[in-house]
Amino acid sequence: MSRSMSARTAAVAGLSLAVLGLGTAVPAAAAPAPAPYSGYTGSHAEAKANQAFFQAVLRSVAEKRAAHPNSATAVTVVYDPSGAPTFSAQIARAAQIWNGSVSNVKLRSGSNADFSYYEGNDSRGSYASTDGHGSGYIFLDYAQNQQYDSTRVAAHETGHVLGLPDHYSGPCSELMSGGGPGPSCTNPYPDANERARVNQLWANGFAAALDKAMSDKSLEKSGR
Repeated sequence: MSRSMSARTAAVAGLSLAVLGLGTAVPAAAAPAPAPYSGYTGSHAEAKANQAFFQAVLRSVAEKRAAHPNSATAVTVVYDPSGAPTFSAQIARAAQIWNGSVSNVKLRSGSNADFSYYEGNDSRGSYASTDGHGSGYIFLDYAQNQQYDSTRVAAHETGHVLGLPDHYSGPCSELMSGGGPGPSCTNPYPDANERARVNQLWANGFAAALDKAMSDKSLEKSGR
């Protein structure tokens, strides 16, 4: 979904959770139903942005663990959903789906977040982004979430947080195929390959990030 899932209808403010929570999105009253997207190809820039977002989140989690090495055993990514109140139920459901799908990382709502969710109108649709300084966010577009299943959108974008790239040519059974299969696809679950990839990234990738964070912290203490 990300940046290339741009909305084709005018965004409607004040969408109710009852509308967005349905498996099939409902177009705005008196507005023509938007045409399905013919396909998604993504872009090199988009792929780089998604990778940068994952690296920023990974670094944020590792730095917090390095600061409090004995505070927890599980790798936990903390998110702040307060900037996207319209989609609070879908965000919570997306986190629940991922937490039930993978074992090496868990998502939790809370303060001192590693990334945040925001909502609004954007011609690019929904996407994941980072400022390049350890701060990332997911933007959820109103109009796109009228056309596509909002839980799938939230779960797909959250997949970028966990390190997965877009694969728009994939089938509906692949969460990261995003909007490629069309609006009729409402599957919000990652498939076996996606689950395995996330577990691998948060075992090996996090270990490497934590080693670097611990090394940086050691250098700070030594005054080098």
